[in-house]
Amino acid sequence: MSRYSPLGLVSDLGFAVRRQLADMGYAARLMSRLVALSGPALARFGLVRDQIFFLGNYSLAIIAVSGLFVGFVLGLQGYYTLQRYGSAEALGLLVALSLVRELGPVVTALLFAGRAGTALTAEIGLMKAGEQLSAMEMMAVDPIRRILAPRFWGGIIAMPLLAAVFSAVGIMGGWLVGVVMIGIDAGSFWSQMQSGVDVWRDVGNGIIKSFVFGVTVTFVALHQGFEAQPTPEGVSRATTRTVVVASLAVLGLDFLLTASMFSL
Repeated sequence: MSRYSPLGLVSDLGFAVRRQLADMGYAARLMSRLVALSGPALARFGLVRDQIFFLGNYSLAIIAVSGLFVGFVLGLQGYYTLQRYGSAEALGLLVALSLVRELGPVVTALLFAGRAGTALTAEIGLMKAGEQLSAMEMMAVDPIRRILAPRFWGGIIAMPLLAAVFSAVGIMGGWLVGVVMIGIDAGSFWSQMQSGVDVWRDVGNGIIKSFVFGVTVTFVALHQGFEAQPTPEGVSRATTRTVVVASLAVLGLDFLLTASMFSL
């Protein structure tokens, strides 16, 4: 039977669908294992703390610099837009809401996927290629419990902290542009922000988003590294898939979360 015959195409399609379903099933099983091992992983908090430092501290520079420049851009664009309607004093509110609701969690998650997610995938993939995970299994040590679970929780904890840093630095960037450079009244800038930003509805929604994005990006990175082919090419492909899959998942989940939050 020719591969390009109708039956051959149907066979290839069926094989691709079956492979994707098998991958989804394995991913769900891995996720359930990570959730089930949450207690033992958090009990040995030293391992989680090291991963928070590795994932969070090493990503802090790019997060802070990106947040500063995003705040600069929001300050400029927001001022020229609000000036048309005589509402330039509301620039602080515009910058704060844009960051804590949307840009802070989303941009941080995308940067986190590119910096920390790729590092996780490459680390796990190289451990698999070097047969370190197999050696741990030979010594009756569960690699999911010892290697993956602490990294999973390290990413979950680090992500909201990084998003908070991004939003705070971005607000300072908007203040520098709006108050120091353009000359908006500082009292109006901060008072409009203080009166217009709701702690639970605005900041709370941003925290929920950053938590969900942290779970998503960290799990995608660990899953791709754990399933990578134990070759240099396999690790490089897994690293690329981490960025692509995590970024698309973050953008898709952002739409779903925003729609559900504003409908409540």
